[in-house]
Amino acid sequence: MTFKQALELIGGLSRPSKMPCFGYSTPAEKCKMGTLLRKIKNSVCSGCYAMKGRYVFPNVQAAMLRRFNSLNNPQWVEAMTIALEKRVKNGFFRWHDSGDIQSIEHFKNIVKVALNLPHVKFWLPTREKDIIAAYVKVGTIPANLTVRLSANSLDQKLSPAMLKSLGVVGSSVSSDKYNCLAPSQENFCLDCRKCWNKKIMNITYKKH
Repeated sequence: MTFKQALELIGGLSRPSKMPCFGYSTPAEKCKMGTLLRKIKNSVCSGCYAMKGRYVFPNVQAAMLRRFNSLNNPQWVEAMTIALEKRVKNGFFRWHDSGDIQSIEHFKNIVKVALNLPHVKFWLPTREKDIIAAYVKVGTIPANLTVRLSANSLDQKLSPAMLKSLGVVGSSVSSDKYNCLAPSQENFCLDCRKCWNKKIMNITYKKH
């Protein structure tokens, strides 16, 4: 498979302006837990950033849907590996600046990509606790894949014991108490790579 064919199969990569690397966005409307939380006032997803701004542009929506529709392609892991081997130059990649994992099979494929590219550090934020819990019963999360389980409510802190049992780290959202550096850096990550660091048990982001 050529790089061009691989990129076409996976629906292309995203390049969030805030991030220091490429990402892979899918429609926020397809989030399983997120769809439920959007209906709950004061939940983290009630004002989902991925359902406004540039994310609603028709071309962006079309690209995210192409990526989503590619997830069950039997060649997705091969294509993603080829695409990232070519495109990732700084050693970092983010899964889902919009969207989330859909199933244990989807997560297993992400794990396979991480294993294929041990020189790349992957960050995966997710609200799908049950999918991760199902996976860790049968598999191990690679060292180069940092899974950050996201709290569902504002100012909620996840149990360190629960995070440890799943082999993941956490994140939360607050309107005034946060340790994410982006708000003080014109909303850019710049040189910060905390989100990819498994030694940082929790990162609190500013609500936006």
